[in-house]
Amino acid sequence: MLYRTMPKIKEQLSILGMGCMRLPQNDPQDPKTIDEARAIEIVRHAIDRGVNYVDTAYPYHSGESEPFLKRALGNGYRQKVQLATKLPSWLIQTDEDPDRYLHEQLERLGTDTIDFYLLHGLKRDRWETLKRVRYERFLERAIRNGKIRYAGFSFHGDRSIFKEIIDEYDWTFCQIQYNYLDEHFQAGKEGLEYAFQKGIGVIIMEPLRGGKIAGQAPEAIMSIWNQSPQRRTPAEWGLRWVWNHPEVSVVLSGMSTLDQLKENLRTAEQGEPHSLTEEESRLVERVKAEYKRRIKVNCTNCGYCLPCPNNVNIPDCFSRYNGAFLFDNVEEAKKNYLLFVPEAQRASQCIACGECEGKCPQQLPIRDLLRDVAQLFETSAV
Repeated sequence: MLYRTMPKIKEQLSILGMGCMRLPQNDPQDPKTIDEARAIEIVRHAIDRGVNYVDTAYPYHSGESEPFLKRALGNGYRQKVQLATKLPSWLIQTDEDPDRYLHEQLERLGTDTIDFYLLHGLKRDRWETLKRVRYERFLERAIRNGKIRYAGFSFHGDRSIFKEIIDEYDWTFCQIQYNYLDEHFQAGKEGLEYAFQKGIGVIIMEPLRGGKIAGQAPEAIMSIWNQSPQRRTPAEWGLRWVWNHPEVSVVLSGMSTLDQLKENLRTAEQGEPHSLTEEESRLVERVKAEYKRRIKVNCTNCGYCLPCPNNVNIPDCFSRYNGAFLFDNVEEAKKNYLLFVPEAQRASQCIACGECEGKCPQQLPIRDLLRDVAQLFETSAV
């Protein structure tokens, strides 16, 4: 395992971090049903192989990720890692709320101290609320009392507000979405470099776009990758591209199988800054252009839009819709949609209330896009 650090801390952090938002489930439709045996095996295998940064959040797996980690980090594993979780910023209304949620999270995680604590999913409205409740006093109090060690934030807003947040407080670190398809999305490359110049460590989330640029790739994409004399999987290419940036401290991956973990561990052994050649970087740009041409919905399957008031499985609808175009097989995608997406969870059930759009980190026009999904897949079924 390779390690990097941040300007304001001494600890060496593994360049691969264990993200706990996509743990294996007993019921794929119910995020609460974590397959605990498999998930513990994954988390502990990662730590045994040198991963020392573990990331979760209050809402992950519908609130079950933090309690799960309390059990997974038993038997001495808690002492081997830097533990990160996040304040549910959308639930904050009063000055007392941050302390109340932090106290609850400490109990759920079974720890006295959270090493890396983030204000979760900041964008303009949440930032304004947190300023109103004096977030800085809360963070300073929590650090002084030993409840958290380092303060940071994760970001899902416009680039303009990112710099304002960076300049507002003496942050230790921030967490942004970054991959070769989202190089200029949200904080993007400009935000990455700005934070680094300010001496703030940068954690990367969605390096593989929720798995969309890993695993099976369409033939046109693979034909580009295969032009490299150095054969790599799509996941390896995606992670190596992010690690190629010296500004990056840790790359989070939500690994839901042991095989995914083992592949990422092998890749991490080569994740040095500036390790991609110019020819390899040009190859990534060609793949990026082909994906951009094919992807219809820029959904990362983060699940923040859920639960839908009318039970629509929004990420699954979008994933199957994109798959129809990524793999050039609309009929097969339609058949699988009608077979595997229950009628009550299909795009046609959307009542256009708009609640999901207010929660979407990608700021997608979800209502319009669901109509497109229904038109493609459900024309003969509605």
